[in-house]
Amino acid sequence: MIEGLVLLLVFQLLGNVAEMYFHLPVPGSVLGMFLLLVALIANDRLASWVRPISLVLISYLAVLFVPAGVGIMLHIDRLKNEALPIGVSLVVSTILTIAVTALVIKYSTIWLQKRKEQKGASHE
Repeated sequence: MIEGLVLLLVFQLLGNVAEMYFHLPVPGSVLGMFLLLVALIANDRLASWVRPISLVLISYLAVLFVPAGVGIMLHIDRLKNEALPIGVSLVVSTILTIAVTALVIKYSTIWLQKRKEQKGASHE
């Protein structure tokens, strides 16, 4: 489990370094997650390292939202004044997220099936 945690932290560090070095508008943690995804696709063994710590972190995910909830409550007056734009942006972004996720799943499934068929054909 420790190697999985170290791996997650290394990829977060790589993402943060890339963000600072290249002055990218994307948060370093997002870049790190993308780099981790690429590494997991390239090397299947890494999943066995990351899976145990990922399950532990997911089980505590609700606790990680507490600071954000407290921050929202501190700015409740401001949120009341800007409720309409916030609500519209939440609805639009949710719809876009669902659409993009559906497309990614669709094309990832097609890509994985082709990859599996190619591996099967090369072994025959």
